[in-house]
Amino acid sequence: MQRRIFLFICLVVVASAPIPAQGTKGNPNLRKITIGMIGKIGKNPVFIAAYTGAFVAAKELGAKYKIDVVIDWQTPDVENVEEQAAAIKRLAESGANGIAVACTDANYLTPIIDEASNKGIPIACFDSDAPMSKRFAYCGADDLEFGRMLVKGLVPELKRGGTIAVLAGNRNALNQQRRLAGIRQELKKHPRLSLPSSNVYHHLETTEAALETVGRAQKENPNISGWIFQGSWALLGKQSMGWKPGEIKVVAGNAVQAELERIKSGDVQALVGVNCFQMGYEAVGLLLDKILNDRAPKEPLRYVPLTLVTKTNVDEWLLNWRKWLLKEAVVR
Repeated sequence: MQRRIFLFICLVVVASAPIPAQGTKGNPNLRKITIGMIGKIGKNPVFIAAYTGAFVAAKELGAKYKIDVVIDWQTPDVENVEEQAAAIKRLAESGANGIAVACTDANYLTPIIDEASNKGIPIACFDSDAPMSKRFAYCGADDLEFGRMLVKGLVPELKRGGTIAVLAGNRNALNQQRRLAGIRQELKKHPRLSLPSSNVYHHLETTEAALETVGRAQKENPNISGWIFQGSWALLGKQSMGWKPGEIKVVAGNAVQAELERIKSGDVQALVGVNCFQMGYEAVGLLLDKILNDRAPKEPLRYVPLTLVTKTNVDEWLLNWRKWLLKEAVVR
């Protein structure tokens, strides 16, 4: 009789014990998994495409694992690292099983990421990394190579050389820092191109701020003969660049849909295309493998392909975007 009472008490204690976060131990019995996803800017096509990839991965991999995977999209409307930090904390407190985050400021977010990771919630970075944090993986562009490719796209357009400028985005974002480092590395091979340090322009990553920065800089420095835009910001609207197409040579990053028309019109000479869809898809795949199987990739850096887009392959790249968006429509 005493033995039965003892066993009953043990069962009660076990049943009433707090359940740890279902993130790192691996739990094949889960039937619903919530993955928080935090981009930099909710209205930016890069992050919309990454969310599309994440949504498709949730449907396809959820069916594979026979679980319901929910993507909890908590991206600020405009770039705001404090909102990103609050979103990580909110997701950790609400029981999210994993988090994917594109870091606006790696230094600011590292302790926030570490705090969530210490609670047993696996975190993967996408688009912009926080390599000194406890994130277990990064999925996105090799940003040094990205910067080098931007220069390679501009060189054929300025064969005689000239003074160039760089639209460099958020100075605290690690991906933008590395793209700029790649630009400077590649420029050493092309001494005819001059990039004065004063011609590197950081700004809020919005269309309005980017266009204002370019217009002001070009007016103050009319000798600028070429621009490198590290992101797509200045090209997302229909506003004029302030010069005739091709008068000032432009290469830019990301090759989202809105930019592809700029290639056709001659406003932009080349784009470095990132498979943003794959970035989101693989981030979810990495998180599910960690959550369900307690398995992290042997190589934490998962780079997505980069493609130099010009008039010769712009239609092919546009077709890629249509395929990605069609795939989302099908799984919905």
